[in-house]
Amino acid sequence: MTLPPSELEHITARTLGHYNQSAEEFRLGTRDHDVSQNIDALLRHIEAQPPLTILDFGCGPGRDLKTFTALGHTATGLDGTERFVQMARTETGCEVWHQDFLKLALPPEHFDGVFANAVLFHVPSQELPRVLRELQATLKPGGVLFSSNPRGDNVEGWNRDRYGAYHDLEHWRAAMTTAGFFELEHYYRPAGLPREQQPWLASVWRKI
Repeated sequence: MTLPPSELEHITARTLGHYNQSAEEFRLGTRDHDVSQNIDALLRHIEAQPPLTILDFGCGPGRDLKTFTALGHTATGLDGTERFVQMARTETGCEVWHQDFLKLALPPEHFDGVFANAVLFHVPSQELPRVLRELQATLKPGGVLFSSNPRGDNVEGWNRDRYGAYHDLEHWRAAMTTAGFFELEHYYRPAGLPREQQPWLASVWRKI
């Protein structure tokens, strides 16, 4: 079933409303999460010479922006949650764009890498092809996109006040390939656990 524009707007407003209301709780609960495996996965596949230009897509309060900056790269954040944007700007001093994921305005061929950690699953499935094409277009030729999403059986819907779409590997591969990406690697997280205890699917892709 195709979601009408009014339902897409409701999905966006309700999901962002949840994050705005819980922004401080979210910041405190995630600030010590170790995502170094994911950051390393993005950076080691980028062939450009540093310092790199990185888009932290769905940057939240700015935790990973700080890491990219500390490594000497030029990082730009983007988030749809107003309070996260304010937090990230204050915390990092980086440029942070306030944009709705379904109404992006991205510069063409600007970034060496896009870091989309725990964010693209919020995009409704029918809108995902367009959003992925827009992220592909903002990468420089040969640029790299990292994504990490909670995996599932290709279903979507509400988890309390957050909308999510939960893809398996084959479905995610098809979406990324159609959008103009070539797979570099994928893995499941947290590392070192049985597959049933690894809810996150991480993957790295090069712009074709």
